Amino acid sequence: MKIALIGTRGIPANYGGFETCAEEIAIGLVEKGHHITVYCRYGNAPGNPVLYKGVKLIYTPAIKTKQLGTLSHAFFSVVHAMFHNNDVLMIFNAGNSLNCVLPRIFGKKIAINVDGLEWKRRKWGYVAKKYFLFAERLSSKISHRVVSDARAIQKYYAETYKCPSTFIAYGAKIETAENPAVLDTYGVKTGEYFFVASRLEPENNADITVKAFEKVKTDKKLLIAGGANYKSNFIIELMKTTDQRIKFLGPIYTSGHIKELHCGSYAYVHGNEVGGTNPALLKALGYGNCVLSYNGVYNTEVVGSAALLYEKSVEDLREKLQFIVDHPEAAKEYRKKAVERIKECYTWDKITDGYERMFENIMTNYYKTHKESD
Repeated sequence: MKIALIGTRGIPANYGGFETCAEEIAIGLVEKGHHITVYCRYGNAPGNPVLYKGVKLIYTPAIKTKQLGTLSHAFFSVVHAMFHNNDVLMIFNAGNSLNCVLPRIFGKKIAINVDGLEWKRRKWGYVAKKYFLFAERLSSKISHRVVSDARAIQKYYAETYKCPSTFIAYGAKIETAENPAVLDTYGVKTGEYFFVASRLEPENNADITVKAFEKVKTDKKLLIAGGANYKSNFIIELMKTTDQRIKFLGPIYTSGHIKELHCGSYAYVHGNEVGGTNPALLKALGYGNCVLSYNGVYNTEVVGSAALLYEKSVEDLREKLQFIVDHPEAAKEYRKKAVERIKECYTWDKITDGYERMFENIMTNYYKTHKESD
């Protein structure tokens, strides 16, 4: 099959979950004998390479604003892909569904990974939220297949739009530390810090994490990696903390550093509440972290019993953090459970197999309406 992946910044993955997903399934499908093209933004990789591990890379322009960057890049990519011999256009992000109108008119086969419920993100204004709601509905009508990355998203589309979808989660690799000396760069040693790696947006609740940690009795530090690609008053307020144990590292793009920070941490705190299967949470499990996770429907689906859950409350998180500090044997047990959870449900081989089956079903015009990728 010839598949085009559209709607990410491109591969190799340097930014977020969609990029990692595109990289892993593209390489996996190439290894299975398929012809895969990934549409990239200029500058995603030095020199704009045209081939990466057997995957063809094509670069299209984008309007560089928060509101139009993703949408414009996907538009130019779709237009290019329409005039080339692709069997299926795999679109990432329901917000890009408007770009699918033209290829659908011209008979192209389309799948859309809708991600989470973007309109719930607090960073968006009224107009943007209305657009994402419109795009969400459109994605349920215009695609040959909707991909839901979480059972909760699958249920939402079925109940809200009467739209059956294929459940395919994200994946993660099981890895251990390879270069612990990286931690010296950040002034910490293995086991001496809690870790957060997330975009610093309100719905990811870093403010609760900071306020809770300020009240924890421990000599351990809290390292927070991440930022926002726009001016953020939320981040400005976060950084007003006077607790010297809390360190804001900003976005980290140096290859291998996030992995080493995960692997060296005492525990990982995950506060995301919007979206489906969260790639950062899966990474934390795959790296064998003791995970403290916000008790939201998407997170509980991912972690099962492999993480300590906390409510959206400073006091509740403080109690859970203190418990993990005071009970290192419990932290050790959660680390074991984390790796087993990935092995059971979230390996990239399983995810790639799910996408391959879906593409084959689209090609043969055969759709299972309930649990296609179980």
